[in-house]
Amino acid sequence: MKCVHFSLFTLLVLLASLCTANQDNIEAGIVNKNVERKVDLTTHLVKILTRVTVENSGQSTTKYYLFAIEATNRDRLSFIGAVTKVEDEETRLDVTQTTVKSEQKDAQFWRVTLPSPLGAGQAVTLDIETVYTHRLEPYPSQITQAEKQLVRYQGNLLFYSPYTTQTQSTSVTCSSTNLESYTQTKPVSKSESTITYGPHSNKKPFSQLELALHYENNSPFLTVTHLERVIEVSHWGNIAVEETLDMLHTGARLKGSFSRYEYQRNQDGISSIKSFKTVLPSSARDVYYRDEIGNISTSHLKELDDAVEVEIRPRFPLFGGWKSHYYIGYNVPSYQYLFSKGNKYALKMRFVDHVYDDQVIDEMTLKIILPEGCKVPEFKAPYNVRMGTSEKHLTYLDTVGRPVIIIHKSNLVEQHAQDFLVTYTFEKMHMVQEPLLIVGAFWLLFAAIIIYVRLDFSITKDASSESRMRVAGLIEQIQSMCMKRSALYQAYEDAINKFKSSKDSPSFVLSRKKADADYKSLTEQLKTIQAQLKSESADVADKVGQLNQLDAQYKEAIQTTILFAEKLVNGKLGKSQFVDEEAKLKTKKDDYLDKMDSILNML
Repeated sequence: MKCVHFSLFTLLVLLASLCTANQDNIEAGIVNKNVERKVDLTTHLVKILTRVTVENSGQSTTKYYLFAIEATNRDRLSFIGAVTKVEDEETRLDVTQTTVKSEQKDAQFWRVTLPSPLGAGQAVTLDIETVYTHRLEPYPSQITQAEKQLVRYQGNLLFYSPYTTQTQSTSVTCSSTNLESYTQTKPVSKSESTITYGPHSNKKPFSQLELALHYENNSPFLTVTHLERVIEVSHWGNIAVEETLDMLHTGARLKGSFSRYEYQRNQDGISSIKSFKTVLPSSARDVYYRDEIGNISTSHLKELDDAVEVEIRPRFPLFGGWKSHYYIGYNVPSYQYLFSKGNKYALKMRFVDHVYDDQVIDEMTLKIILPEGCKVPEFKAPYNVRMGTSEKHLTYLDTVGRPVIIIHKSNLVEQHAQDFLVTYTFEKMHMVQEPLLIVGAFWLLFAAIIIYVRLDFSITKDASSESRMRVAGLIEQIQSMCMKRSALYQAYEDAINKFKSSKDSPSFVLSRKKADADYKSLTEQLKTIQAQLKSESADVADKVGQLNQLDAQYKEAIQTTILFAEKLVNGKLGKSQFVDEEAKLKTKKDDYLDKMDSILNML
């Protein structure tokens, strides 16, 4: 039993030591020598720029500075960043959330790592920027179409810090000179839309003093309630990006009905949102802007030197409480964002685009679809994100699916438009997988067609179909032979004309004998085919018989022409008489040929 108690005690001591090791301490010697705060309330965001001159009045050296956030603001903090000047050059400092042993249990602490250790008696000036969302409350919460929008802000007039502050001042800039009310804690001065408080001296750590303002603010209170950004990477030279957005006007809700006529005539609805501009990369092409109905043609695209600007104009103006849903997509060349060395690849792109000026994104999901066959993907974000469960994405010509990296992030603003990095390995042999799949698919298709055409899948033989196929084959032979016979007719005519001009009887006899032999062979073949057709198709056989009869008559006319030509050459027939007889015979032969062509067309 004593051993068990000792083990538990040892475990508790180790846990306590670990917790203490992960905590930062508030250095007693650190003093905020001078603080200048600028609170920007001109939009629906609360932007605070704090310039702190930090002095080390202690004896030890410190490497960091602690920045505290009030409990009322910790859930609304969207972005925090810090810079300082090192040798007249602005240097961004590393800012990470930490825990501090302090009586302020609900406060949130951030560790700002200094560019170099701050020694005793030394000082450094830090510029710390914080951005808060949904800190302005529409008051009243409902307004009519023609009314202006009033908002209320409640914050801390003093610098909330774990260190003593010697001197501080705060200036608040509003979007309008119309101030219904504001905190008038002295010393205070007002100049148009800017209110200046201070200077205040020697304030203890974690000092607070209420700051309240009620003023006119008609800037667009537009919020992206959910954004899904899908990046599909292809090694064939293209990266496709598509964003699906759900938007909400988070300003004062519209009271009463909406009048399009009054809206167009009086140009009222000052706090409504008619349009906004989205900025895309300069290489973006094939840009589209659609919703569930289809393409929204009221949008405009403008190509600038360093960006592509898209004017997004919803189908209707957005008033308080009204929603809009749309998606926008584009393509960019991969060589600008995808880098490789051997089989190692690195993708570097923006985590989020510039949706509109002073953007607020409540919830965002980023999906990165990598090429099929990627291995060991690793994601590096410029800030803290939540990793989702990886999945597979199947598309054209995929076999096992493409790996998808899913990342979630809440409460984003303009400052979160930074680059992420994805590294992975990819064997270049996988590049030929899709072309091989296409070749294989076409090969299988053609093979299937060849098998289907050449094989007989019928259970019983179709005698009539086979007979028709045989008849069709015989008809093709007949047509071919008729063409050859027509060529012989022309050979006879050429031989007769040559005989008339040259009167070379031996040469004519040789030409005639050769033509007669070819003619006899063709005639015999036609008679053989005619005999075969009698058992297959009597109708076709009869037509072939008619062809042979007309052929015999044509051959007889040729023989008569040869007889007249011999008489002409031998002087037994006059030339005029020969011309008359030849004309009559030509008319008959043309008639025979027309009839034979007609029969061939009917086969």
